[in-house]
Amino acid sequence: MDVESAVKSEESQEVFQVEDVKLDRVYWKLDLRIIPALWCLYFLSSFGTSAYGNTLTMNFQQGHSLKETLKLTSHDTSTASALEFVGFIIFDLPMNLIMTKLSPQIWLSRIIVSVGVVYACYAALKTNSGLVAIRFFSGVCSAGVWPGMSYYISLWYPEHRTARRIGYYFTAAQLSASAAGLVAAGFQKMDMTRGLEGWRWLFIVYGSITVFVGLLLIWWLPDRPQHLAQPSRSFLPASIAKFFTSPQPLNERDRSAHEQDMRHRYTKINWGWKDVITIILDIRVWPLILMYFGVVGTGFGLSVFGTTLISALNPNLSGIDVSLLYAPIWLFDLGGILLVTPFADKFKKLRSVFFCGSTVIIIIGMVVTTYAHGFWNRYAGLLIAGFGLGPTVPITMTLASEIMTPVYGDVGTAVSAALVSGLGNLGSVAATYALYSGWPADVPRLYEYSNMMLVLILGVSIVSCGVLEIIRRNKRFNRA
Repeated sequence: MDVESAVKSEESQEVFQVEDVKLDRVYWKLDLRIIPALWCLYFLSSFGTSAYGNTLTMNFQQGHSLKETLKLTSHDTSTASALEFVGFIIFDLPMNLIMTKLSPQIWLSRIIVSVGVVYACYAALKTNSGLVAIRFFSGVCSAGVWPGMSYYISLWYPEHRTARRIGYYFTAAQLSASAAGLVAAGFQKMDMTRGLEGWRWLFIVYGSITVFVGLLLIWWLPDRPQHLAQPSRSFLPASIAKFFTSPQPLNERDRSAHEQDMRHRYTKINWGWKDVITIILDIRVWPLILMYFGVVGTGFGLSVFGTTLISALNPNLSGIDVSLLYAPIWLFDLGGILLVTPFADKFKKLRSVFFCGSTVIIIIGMVVTTYAHGFWNRYAGLLIAGFGLGPTVPITMTLASEIMTPVYGDVGTAVSAALVSGLGNLGSVAATYALYSGWPADVPRLYEYSNMMLVLILGVSIVSCGVLEIIRRNKRFNRA
């Protein structure tokens, strides 16, 4: 009997291994269709923030930077940057809730097209008040991109496969930041071509490309899997609505295997506002928000004011030099994602450990940047911080999906992603409004206090991660 049981166990294990191999092929096919599209979407939506940071110093020797052209004060730049994140905070949740009711690929396309239109309008700016207003509208238009992609990934992938996929398209933020520095260096050569400053040309070209690619996403990204399909809520006539239908990425056999794998992992729930409130009040959401608060505040602080910090550390650098030195920070960020997130999927019980370890690396980088001797040593600190930043956000969003989806279904993913991204962006507001150029007295100190405030909020992220683990181990709270 023992021999028979052992044989059956081995046969069962072989079956599971065969099934895993088949599923790996299915998800690889989905990767080819979904990940490049989400990568492009996030690249374009992230590029605007980094490009804006670069335009503050573009052609400053000629007096043609965005800051000098519009005669911006430190208060103007800090307020404008903070208002973008206010747009995220207010609109991330409603945008993601809308997405649960509509075709997600059309909604994501709508977001990115509106981002392109708004950024193209930057070229027409003439006053500081115009910049403050348009930065807020940039946030409103971009709201829902990051939590929306997290929700979309949860429709197609089981939780144990998500961290790596989120990490793959999150690399777009790092490469867009690097590209923004390189592109800004190039557009500075176009300064005053046809009477327009280089930064105006940058926004015109970027906005136009973003609108074009955003429209193409409608026909490339698939809608929900068929087993999660719901009645269409199109406001267009059927003959026109068919034009916006995207093909299914899997054949019949693969679709059946995918459905069997996802049915017991993912639940489609028709939600009401009571469900939303229940999720908001779930005690596990709030440590996730604070984890995101610290790391994303640091990330956006360096994204928007990275060029400002580099220029302050070495005033002899030209505008082109500053833009070129800005790019490698985000290549190191990319390296952190590619190296760490696969392990966070493989050893998912240690995701919190990977998060805390990466956050410690950011802290080390910020300390080196602040207190090391010599420009290149301080610059190396920025590279270290970039490497640590990479894995933190994908791991946070994966934890949100892992914890909330089994209890609340797809609305749990949508609401928790929006809350973590939206309220977590209060860290971005703090970094861009209260620190760096928003703290004039810190300029003579080469932003020492601003850097240390980021270290403090990174400490909050680590403590919050520990609190989350304690809550998850408590059966009273762990309802999943």
